[in-house]
Amino acid sequence: MRIPLLAVAMGCLVAGCAQVRVTERHFIRPDAAGSVIEQRLASAATDLAVAGQDGAMLNGVLFEQPGARSTILYFGGNMFHLDQHGDALLPVLGACGTNVAVFDYRGYGRSSGTPTVANMQADALAIFDAVNARYPGRVIVHGQSLGGFMAAHVAAARPVLATVLETTATSAEDLVSSNIPWYAWPFVRIEMDASLRQVDNRSAAARFQSPALVITAGQDTMTPPKLGKKVFDAIPRQDKQWLLLEKAGHNSALRSEGAGAAYCRFVRGA
Repeated sequence: MRIPLLAVAMGCLVAGCAQVRVTERHFIRPDAAGSVIEQRLASAATDLAVAGQDGAMLNGVLFEQPGARSTILYFGGNMFHLDQHGDALLPVLGACGTNVAVFDYRGYGRSSGTPTVANMQADALAIFDAVNARYPGRVIVHGQSLGGFMAAHVAAARPVLATVLETTATSAEDLVSSNIPWYAWPFVRIEMDASLRQVDNRSAAARFQSPALVITAGQDTMTPPKLGKKVFDAIPRQDKQWLLLEKAGHNSALRSEGAGAAYCRFVRGA
């Protein structure tokens, strides 16, 4: 979840300004208009399509495995593209013996529409409802980085089997704070879109009704582990788990030593 606020703040200091406006575009980075998909997913999977509430088409894939007891619905980070990253992702998630469903966000890759916080949250619910209709009560939601906000939103509103939040954060405001150095704060005032101020994973986590795993990475400078730990602390359940991977970075958590085994234990136990 790369947030270009450090550069903005430093430029602000040089220019002598005192206010930085943070908008949804700092967090949501869709494809440029007219861009085309240059790389196609090689893994064998079934194409899926779900209609957004405004008619946008949300496109993804379903990777099914014989005898699977559950299905992982994965929400990627803000630069995630199914066709670019899916071939590396599907074997990692599928190693647990589950089905895996992955979609492009609206405005990314295969999906149409223009993303905003509100319609991405609505899309996440629509996608979950479609996947859950295939596998009633057997869907695990997994979100990484930006996707952690989507997965938490779904888990707070729908009867998910379990939730995995990977390199996630508490709120947009805390993410801004963690991406601007302390010495810049006396000179910079942050003005944030109202739609971003209402995004709070602690509030969502407090409504979880099923087991949850929060994965943090010790070398993560984008979503520091302390933010993930605060989300974990907000989950009011005894069957929650927190996994700190000391040597992992923001986008390498599940590929780090010991992560796969711990992840699959949680998924298989759900």
